[in-house]
Amino acid sequence: MALRLYDTKTATVRDFEPLQPGRVSLYYCGATVQGRPHVGHVRSAVAFDILVRWLEHSGYDVLSVRNVTDIDDKILEKSAASYAADFVPDEDYPAGEPWFALAYRFEQAFHEAYDALGVRRPRYEPRATGHMTEMFTLIRRLIDAGHAYPATDDSGDVYFDVRSWPAYGELTRQRVEDLQDAPDADPRGKRDPRDFALWKGHKDGEPESASWDSPWGRGRPGWHLECSAMSTKYLGPTFDIHGGGLDLRFPHHENELAQSAAAGDGFARYWLHNGMVTYEGEKMSKSVGNTISPEEMLASARPVAVRYFLGQAQYRSQLDYRPSSLAEAEAAVDRIETFLARAGEDEEIAPGDAVPEGFAAAMDDDLNVPAALAVLHDTVRAGNTAWDAGDRGTAVARAREVATMASVLGLLDVPSPSRAADDAGHAALASLVEGLLEERAEAKAAKEYARADAIRDRLTAVGVQIEDSRDGARWSLARGTDKEAAHG
Repeated sequence: MALRLYDTKTATVRDFEPLQPGRVSLYYCGATVQGRPHVGHVRSAVAFDILVRWLEHSGYDVLSVRNVTDIDDKILEKSAASYAADFVPDEDYPAGEPWFALAYRFEQAFHEAYDALGVRRPRYEPRATGHMTEMFTLIRRLIDAGHAYPATDDSGDVYFDVRSWPAYGELTRQRVEDLQDAPDADPRGKRDPRDFALWKGHKDGEPESASWDSPWGRGRPGWHLECSAMSTKYLGPTFDIHGGGLDLRFPHHENELAQSAAAGDGFARYWLHNGMVTYEGEKMSKSVGNTISPEEMLASARPVAVRYFLGQAQYRSQLDYRPSSLAEAEAAVDRIETFLARAGEDEEIAPGDAVPEGFAAAMDDDLNVPAALAVLHDTVRAGNTAWDAGDRGTAVARAREVATMASVLGLLDVPSPSRAADDAGHAALASLVEGLLEERAEAKAAKEYARADAIRDRLTAVGVQIEDSRDGARWSLARGTDKEAAHG
């Protein structure tokens, strides 16, 4: 089965045929670094990380690009607010922080969140502030083609002429007549209130460092312009996939498509958008108090469980968070890790090249991760059954399949925090548990079953699970990293 992906532009699931055989060019929108990442940001990053991993597993060389928007109205506003006399600083926003320092600090916070969840870095991660020349070139092409114009006042703004491009609205299937006015600059400088800014002239009160010399005066780029300029610089005028969160379809991606196509570029051949994260079925909102941050998730569960949760839904669907979500994800991960540790007792279990047909079919079906996870857990159960029956060869074969599937989903690449401390803690815990298991084995050998059961109950009460088999007893933590078995 060939890979099929849902294309937002055509609203259909299409066979994926890359522009160049064996190579995929992918651009997806990264962070506007005005604050710490929220759960929607990291859900999007995990979704596109899974896409890249599956493309690579399928044999493609993937050229991936994820941008950083490091100049933006909100970045400037938050920096300016930090200089106000009545500003109250906090952990995230200290007093008197320049806009570029604020942007860089939060860019690092995004990297920390991505790294914690095993999201691999893209091939290129360009910043908007490093690509002014490319933006000037694109604006000039649009003006020369009759699709952009300098503002009719002296603001220094440059606008895209929406009505000059009959295809405007094609990505989201909207008519220009039904659209709201674009919230850019002074509407007196526009031909049409729905025209959007390509270049924003420098304004009184803004820092001089937040503006650049251009053919239209000092200023800074519009948000939509940045992505068109950067994607085509690194991937060419036509590339395979453009991705991002569902909330970016309009106006951001609609405007990107319009300005790039109007300039004569083929631009993206497939548009992919991941769904939003909700809290018990409701939209997350700080005012309502039903939000959860990546930091809060990572404080309450292991990173691998957080990644499992964020990646477990089909990428286009809504992902609903509930208070029990991370515990459920932890239990699912625990089943995978316990089996891999069990099967790897005598030999190393490493990911291979082959995955079960059902897993491949699910991933080729528009990245149907829920169906792929069902195959993964079925394989875990089959491997455990083989192990219990003494069929070590079959168990190890299933374990290699599990490891390969887990690797494709990024579950094997999530770093374990405080590994040294974990190892020291494990050594101490193992010594205590194994001593009790030896005592339990002696009690069973002496047919003192009440004492043996009491030892098991003591261990269960503190979260240590015991599994008896023909080879003796194995143990693992009920929640957390699996531990090596002890025999008794």
